[in-house]
Amino acid sequence: MSVTFKAPTQASVSEALKHEFYRLVWWGVVLLATMSILLGVIWHWQAALQWLLQAGPIWAFICYQAGRRLPLNRLDLEASLYKELGLANRLTLLRALLIASVAGFLFQPWPEGSALAWLPGMLYFCAAILDRVDGYVARRTKHGSIFGSELDTVSDALGLAVASLLAFNYGQVHWTYLLLGIAYYFFHGGILWRKRHGQPVHPLPPSIHRRAWAGFQMGFLVVALWPVFYPPITIIAGFAFMLPVLIGFFLDWLIVSGRVNREAQAVNNLLQRLTVFSQTVLQPTLRVVVVVTLIMSLLQSGLPPLKAAPWMNNVMIGGFMLTSAMVLLGVAGRYFSLLLIGLLGWYYINNPLLAVDYVLFCSLVWLLLIGTGRFSLWQEDDYWINRYDGT
Repeated sequence: MSVTFKAPTQASVSEALKHEFYRLVWWGVVLLATMSILLGVIWHWQAALQWLLQAGPIWAFICYQAGRRLPLNRLDLEASLYKELGLANRLTLLRALLIASVAGFLFQPWPEGSALAWLPGMLYFCAAILDRVDGYVARRTKHGSIFGSELDTVSDALGLAVASLLAFNYGQVHWTYLLLGIAYYFFHGGILWRKRHGQPVHPLPPSIHRRAWAGFQMGFLVVALWPVFYPPITIIAGFAFMLPVLIGFFLDWLIVSGRVNREAQAVNNLLQRLTVFSQTVLQPTLRVVVVVTLIMSLLQSGLPPLKAAPWMNNVMIGGFMLTSAMVLLGVAGRYFSLLLIGLLGWYYINNPLLAVDYVLFCSLVWLLLIGTGRFSLWQEDDYWINRYDGT
């Protein structure tokens, strides 16, 4: 005997849950209005009004997307509806509100002032932190839901689109980086188009890279929106962070559209060979390239690396030696790749970028994204990056 499950509808949502959601929506409106007034006082009123007119519709769009998903506030389609949104979903809505706040700065000059110039980047930084926290809270409180998962995805995509457009508006990235911001919408738009035309949509296999790479994109955009580093280093970093993700979207599209049969044995064997090649050849080679190009860059630029106090030069040289050695040996290579990226950003403030620096910086970013591979002495950082907090 078969049982037909009826999909949840708005009618199944309790009045208490609706009231809680509407209360949070209006609190968001109040916070945006308050922030626009503060911006008018410390910035100027015309910019504050434009900020509100841009942030408001983004918040309305997020609320619309969340409201239509309220019937999914349950663990799965066969589970009972939760009586309240829960702390994790409230944090996700707060993250979405912060993204709307970042959108308010679009199409305006970078705010001037030692504190105000940091505001767009700090708002996005807080949103990025909450992206890690809300999932942790959901798992710790055992309040995971389809609603939270879908709202999290909507917020991630919208946040990347808004932040990448703002970084381009500030001249921090090349226009091609915008492809990353809209890739999600093209990808899912293509899926909807196939469904509406009766074409099959094949499931994507799980991947350890998608979530981690999205987090790294957020981290890069946070730094790009801080008044610390400027082109050409941010443009190079944008290219290096963007390229693997765009390739990933392209490969995923080949799978969901059926152009590549992921379950075919030949395809599976090919992917396994590519994985082995990456781990045994590509990633170890990148480690060697980082050390060699770093030495070449320092020799061509001349020493000392900084025209500053001797102790600062000693710190930088010592930092270069430590981080490059750890990368070469594969000892927490992703951690030390990140530290070396930071040191190079400091170094390039006082030294011009040479041709070899393009290779150096891209190699470091790709090691950060994919790891150091075989022949590494300690890869505990891979576990931390790929794990789900709270499990």
